[in-house]
Amino acid sequence: MFSRNLLIFIGVALFIAINFIVITMSSRKSLPVSSIEGVTISIISPFQKAVNKTIDFTQDVWNTYFMTVLAVEENLELKKQLGKAIETQNRYQELDLENIRLKKFVNFSGQVPDTYVAAQIIARDPSPWFKTIMIDKGANDGLVKGSPVVVSEGIVGQIIKVAANYSRVLLITDRNSAVDALVQNSRVRGIVKGNNEDNCSFVYALRKDQVKEGEMIISSGLDQVFPKGLKIGRILKVTKVHSQLFQDITIETSVDFDKIEEVLVFKDTR
Repeated sequence: MFSRNLLIFIGVALFIAINFIVITMSSRKSLPVSSIEGVTISIISPFQKAVNKTIDFTQDVWNTYFMTVLAVEENLELKKQLGKAIETQNRYQELDLENIRLKKFVNFSGQVPDTYVAAQIIARDPSPWFKTIMIDKGANDGLVKGSPVVVSEGIVGQIIKVAANYSRVLLITDRNSAVDALVQNSRVRGIVKGNNEDNCSFVYALRKDQVKEGEMIISSGLDQVFPKGLKIGRILKVTKVHSQLFQDITIETSVDFDKIEEVLVFKDTR
């Protein structure tokens, strides 16, 4: 019994002594460092320094990786937001352009006594031998074969085929198209003929008639199709050959047929 209590006492004493030594060695205000402790510190310090640098490097790498991941995610989110903003802006811009075109139509249709119906172009003839378009209005909307088709800039053409809800329009640039017309200033008469190109020809103007480049060609109303005074185009080139009775006149159409999207069609009110 005595020996067991002695062992417990010795163990507690050793435990207290060891703790005292550790506290003493770890304190910066302790007694001067012994030679053995100095050697120990000299050996351990480089390893401890290397471990600290490794830990610092690992933390830097981890922080850099984490920030990079966050930056990539933020960049993707910003790109999505930018894409949505651009899409919205394009929609608004398209609505603004459509609004401008419709305002022109309203102003134009209010200036003429006839009744017009607005239609959308839904198809274009891809063939180089025909210049036609398809619109989304037809017999159910009061359209008939021969109805004139216009825009605020001038004459587009006339309807050649009508279905219940669709119609085919022959453009004035088609070689089968002919519009009775006259020069706005000099009142020289002629016929505007298509030639399957972007420009048209003003034919049957006598060589003696005074026709100048830059003058406007308008509809005469004598063909019983197009109302009088609608713009057709401006004279681009005049050629007179002494051996010919008529002048060769090329006109630039007032309408840009590659860009029109909506048209006005004369509505049959009979």
